[in-house]
Amino acid sequence: MKRSIQSHLTRSLALAILVAGIVATAVSFYFSYGEAEEFQDDALRQVAILNGAYRHGNARLSAADNGSDDEDSLIRVIHLPQEPKPVWMPHGLAPGFHTLNGGEDVGVQRVYVREAAAGNRIAVFQSTESRDEIAMNSALRTLIPLLILLPILAGLIVQIVRSELKPVKHLSDQLDNQLANQLSPLPVQELPAEIVPFVQAINRLLGRANILVAEQRRFVADASHELRTPLAALSFQAQNLARAHDMEAVQERLVPLRAGIERAQVLTAQLLDLARLQAGEEKKQRVQLSALAREIVAELLPVAEARHIDLGLEDLAPPEILADTQSVRLIVFNALDNALKYTPEGGTVTLRLQRLGDDAVIDVADNGPGIPPAEREQVFNPFHRVENTDVPGSGLGLAIVREAAARLGGQVSLMDNPQGRGLVFRYVQRMAPPEAK
Repeated sequence: MKRSIQSHLTRSLALAILVAGIVATAVSFYFSYGEAEEFQDDALRQVAILNGAYRHGNARLSAADNGSDDEDSLIRVIHLPQEPKPVWMPHGLAPGFHTLNGGEDVGVQRVYVREAAAGNRIAVFQSTESRDEIAMNSALRTLIPLLILLPILAGLIVQIVRSELKPVKHLSDQLDNQLANQLSPLPVQELPAEIVPFVQAINRLLGRANILVAEQRRFVADASHELRTPLAALSFQAQNLARAHDMEAVQERLVPLRAGIERAQVLTAQLLDLARLQAGEEKKQRVQLSALAREIVAELLPVAEARHIDLGLEDLAPPEILADTQSVRLIVFNALDNALKYTPEGGTVTLRLQRLGDDAVIDVADNGPGIPPAEREQVFNPFHRVENTDVPGSGLGLAIVREAAARLGGQVSLMDNPQGRGLVFRYVQRMAPPEAK
């Protein structure tokens, strides 16, 4: 079972009050009992003073004087040496309080001795059993309010905790009742201050989820539109192929059909790459950029040769990063592929690897037409195409690059080529820490 804050708070607070109540009860009982004992000692002292003041011979002050028949509660007074002392009382008892054992018949007695005039003394005594009973009853009466208060406090704790957590339950119900495609922020007006930051974080998450849902909707709509065009073209080309009357016409009409199939294959592969990146399916490992760059350059070299483009690799300082190899490959491949597409025949494209401080830097520089600064941020959006261009493409290459970079924790940017005409694509990521030996 999951841990319940309400149950935990209730048990913890109830236990704390119970322990505090027991301690308070014990302390109250201790002091009340002691005060009752002191009060009775004061009574013995006052009786001795009164008997000395009025010189009552054989004076006896007891509870019976107030209508009590309890012999054990009697306070007895003896004037020494005029009156005989009890057998259990020793001779020459010093002034002050004494606790004496009078045997089985008498029991333990509390005795107060006071010096009177002319060397006389007054002894006042009372059974400790009756004193203890009086003190116990007095102390127990002080516990009654505390014993009544404890269950009341426990009940109040349960109600208070339940009342304070009720807005949280109401909040969870509001969240459960929301539609997945229509998420709205949760109200924070009536929430406890401690929960408000948590709810605000949930609202920010809901905001990001709304943005993601909107982007997914737009992506699906754009993808549907982009796929519809090549599929319609393939259908039209297939119909043309079916109407061919000889092999020469078939061969002629197969060329655009194959080109359309290749474009559809590329678009489908790019959509799958973007979906894989957005799903977060990645396994990070140490990636040697130098080896990966040589592999990609070798793969794209036939494309560059077909367009008479000088494709080069500058490995200034072979860096190593901690990343998903497939994601890094998508970044480098799409950046190079875009540069080869937009660079005119006879142009130059250079893949450069270098270190800048603790960062690994991948640059793809070309001398093509470049991208206007105002449009460089938009080209990273899915299906965005640069205006006034007749280069075929889906507009997904740089969108895949940015998504992969975000997953890896790197940064992508576009800048003017410092060597003149053209553009520089740059990807920066922190280098991998040195391997432990």
